[in-house]
Amino acid sequence: MKRMIAALAVVLVASGVYAGDFPEISVAEVKDAIQAKKITLIDVNGSESWKGGHIPGAIDFQSSKGKLASLLPQEKDALVVAYCGGPSCGAYAAAAKAAKALGYTNVKHLKAGLSGWQGAGETMQKCGCQ
Repeated sequence: MKRMIAALAVVLVASGVYAGDFPEISVAEVKDAIQAKKITLIDVNGSESWKGGHIPGAIDFQSSKGKLASLLPQEKDALVVAYCGGPSCGAYAAAAKAAKALGYTNVKHLKAGLSGWQGAGETMQKCGCQ
């Protein structure tokens, strides 16, 4: 029993450290940053999902491979927010890590994701591409 509790404690500490790498940002904060034109969003839900609807202005991470650096702002302290489908989705980390690897220091996670954005009644942008 003690080993199981110790193992659980290690997992919880490790997940807390990992989560701390990318602070969370709320839907309201994202909306404010969009209005102020002070945010770059990265959608990791896949190109088909992105075409069907994404947070306005978001970059399609799947199609940006190899050119992400050219799509992000020049200022390395600019706000970059990665998101995926919802609170239980961890796919956002790939984009967050990619931005961090490019030297961005203000990378955050919209934990609510696309489902939280829609649930808050916010507008979606559709690609209209083929």
